[in-house]
Amino acid sequence: MTKLIDQFLDYLSIERGLSKNTIVSYKQDLTKFAGYLKSRSITKIQSVTKHNVSKYIYFLKDKGLSSSSISRNLVTIKVFFKFLIAERLVTEDAAGVLESPRLTQYLPEVLGMQEVVKMLNTPDGRDLLGQRDKAVLELMYATGMRVSEMVELMHENLNMDVGFIKCTGKGGKERIVPVGRVAKIALSRYMEKSRPKLLGKKEDRHLFISRLGKKISRQSFWKMVRKYAVAAGIKRKITPHTLRHSFATHLLEKGADLRSVQEMLGHADISTTQLYTHINKSRLKGIHKKFHPRG
Repeated sequence: MTKLIDQFLDYLSIERGLSKNTIVSYKQDLTKFAGYLKSRSITKIQSVTKHNVSKYIYFLKDKGLSSSSISRNLVTIKVFFKFLIAERLVTEDAAGVLESPRLTQYLPEVLGMQEVVKMLNTPDGRDLLGQRDKAVLELMYATGMRVSEMVELMHENLNMDVGFIKCTGKGGKERIVPVGRVAKIALSRYMEKSRPKLLGKKEDRHLFISRLGKKISRQSFWKMVRKYAVAAGIKRKITPHTLRHSFATHLLEKGADLRSVQEMLGHADISTTQLYTHINKSRLKGIHKKFHPRG
């Protein structure tokens, strides 16, 4: 179970960009839960039932934990099981039916359009890694793909003639996302000049290749984004998820409809897409003035 918890914490850090303190809190909650299960001779997550989780909540109550602490522990377990379901590590959501306060969704800070442009123009296009990094950043912002989707992209997933990329999202669901003109230029340069030299005599179908001729890891994508954010003079905490968030936000600010953005992001529920919208106050004011009878 420790290995699964570590995988979950990596997901929170890399994909969702949660703060170190938040991740520590999740780890503490799940470590206590795992210890409770072990004391009941339950060592495999697949053996955990709704009854076990319910009993654990009563166990916390008997220990004198406040209702807010108990609620936080339950929320942690719920998010953990949602992750396990999405990764197909369990088939039953043992915490799904238990009542809990509405989970506050974390929204990473969105970049301004000019900040994105500055960041995307930072890689040095004169060297192999710079060409690769430019292609990575442009594709991230052009498509809003998750890090996990970028890691597993194959070169045949990219159709440069038509201008789209096929990626596999959560639950193994495939979707087609358009690739814009600027991203296509960066990708073409990387595919023609950089990728063959990074591969050398090795063979690998993954689209993005490391200096060692292997696919790039999640951690490398995270470090890459952070590196160029700092180089661009952006002092706020920036993660790969920030580019995904900015992708959705900028589309909506430019007038894209929510359903189209939902499809491009690969969200099953449109309410999830709504969490990625930061329509600025000036645009809202403009809409009100234009359409309200007394605007």
